[in-house]
Amino acid sequence: QVQLVEHGGGLVQAGGSLRLSCAASGRTFASYTMAWFRQAPGKEREFVAAIRWIGSPAYADSAKGRFTISTDNAKKTVYLQMNNLKPEDTAVYYCAASVILDWSRAPERGRYPYWGQGTQVAISS
Repeated sequence: QVQLVEHGGGLVQAGGSLRLSCAASGRTFASYTMAWFRQAPGKEREFVAAIRWIGSPAYADSAKGRFTISTDNAKKTVYLQMNNLKPEDTAVYYCAASVILDWSRAPERGRYPYWGQGTQVAISS
């Protein structure tokens, strides 16, 4: 079992920055693919970014160039640094964990059995 707890959401103005963090339990954190998804009101949960122990992270087109996902394996924590935030980034952001063998499927939310409770991010224009 893996338990995930997110922190770092809040209200910021457009153009500002936020850093989300997600602390994980479990002894095999380094072997998991860790990801961030988000869900805006009335919309489906969508992929934002994913990272694993090898290779480069994956990003949604909306996140490329503005968001950075990273991990601290010693702290069993995954981060999402979000810069140049836009009103359309407003959503509840969720951390997710999985063992994913086919990296091309990392953006599929159905591949993740473990989820955090979510943290609200609101961007004002």
